[in-house]
Amino acid sequence: MKRKVTLKQIAKELDVSISTVSKSLRNSLEIGEETRLKVQAFAKFYNYKPNNIALSLKNRKTKTIGIIIPEIVHYFFSTVINGIEQVANENGYSVIICLSDDSFDKEVRNMEMLANGSIDGFIMSLSKETQLKGDFHHITEVINQGMPVVMFDRVTSEILCDKVIIDDKSAAYEAVQTLIDKGRKKIALVTTVDYVSVGKLRTDGYTKALLDNGLPFNENLIIKIEDVDTCEVIIGKLLEDKAIDAVFAVNELFAVTSIKAANKMGLNVPEDLAVIAFTDGIISKYSTPTITTVSQSGKKMGNKAAKMLIDRLETEEESEEEEEVENYKTEVIETHLVERESTN
Repeated sequence: MKRKVTLKQIAKELDVSISTVSKSLRNSLEIGEETRLKVQAFAKFYNYKPNNIALSLKNRKTKTIGIIIPEIVHYFFSTVINGIEQVANENGYSVIICLSDDSFDKEVRNMEMLANGSIDGFIMSLSKETQLKGDFHHITEVINQGMPVVMFDRVTSEILCDKVIIDDKSAAYEAVQTLIDKGRKKIALVTTVDYVSVGKLRTDGYTKALLDNGLPFNENLIIKIEDVDTCEVIIGKLLEDKAIDAVFAVNELFAVTSIKAANKMGLNVPEDLAVIAFTDGIISKYSTPTITTVSQSGKKMGNKAAKMLIDRLETEEESEEEEEVENYKTEVIETHLVERESTN
């Protein structure tokens, strides 16, 4: 059985550009007859057939960007979308937003639907299930057909594309160091499951801060929440350990739930329990007490992701006939700590 090939592989085998392959398969007169026949013969020999994702090619510009995010409830993702829209609109692009609901299958369906001639490129944050499965075939297919992808926040090193992230490990380290500097000795971590990339990195930063300060590492002080519906019960059980004097939460929901659980147990925040969270959103600003947070600068992340994608789209348009040079970049957005009542 002959191996399946992509446009990119055909281009590499025949030492031509992806654009040349695409145009040859469409019998474009822009390409010389000899090259067209050679490409067509090669594609026929390997039984090349475009899939759904392959249908959106470079000659079908829509001036539309597809955004796929895991969920909309988190303030962070809404600020990223705001940042993407701002840059996209300034450059004459529209956006289409799809939710994966942290489902691998839904992420794949969304990608196939949008790539079927609806958009020019993707900006996306991986779903939990995609990270758990480690299956990125749908993203690889998109990129192999010449459609650019920019990943943000939840990314994977297994896919070569442009990425926008924060230094999650360093930001977590700074947050925990702040708690230690305020005299907290027994700091709990409320995080996500390990296969979510950002949760793993924030756990690494938490652990390093403890060890660098000579504080004991205790696995029992780390709880990994998979289902947010159960987080209140799980956090409540954690805080039954009266010696815990601080909580570092990887998102606002876990932080405000920790404060609620502490109040039920008669603990005062921050006197008895200090709390720091990731994401500087509405919840942190208006909860009682207000919550100290690591600001992820979601709008800046969205601005940068949109700029990277549009720059790549416009560059590809200008140099369509040239051999592609994949100089992918990873941009790191700076974070900072916003101190409020939950740690004072």
